[in-house]
Amino acid sequence: MSDSVYKIIELVGTSSESWEKAASVAVERAAKSLRDLRIAEVSQLDMVLEDGKITAYRAKVKVSFKYEGG
Repeated sequence: MSDSVYKIIELVGTSSESWEKAASVAVERAAKSLRDLRIAEVSQLDMVLEDGKITAYRAKVKVSFKYEGG
């Protein structure tokens, strides 16, 4: 592996279905505007509650990609 630098950003994906879907939404959206995605790590999971019922699942995801900036 050659010397490289990677940048890590943190995103929050949401879904009314599941945490897995919420994480997928975050990664899929990142892939639309970032190139060369490398690793995605779920760092936190939580839920939105309304009247004692789950209305949304949220996944905080750290995504890394190859840094090409100056």
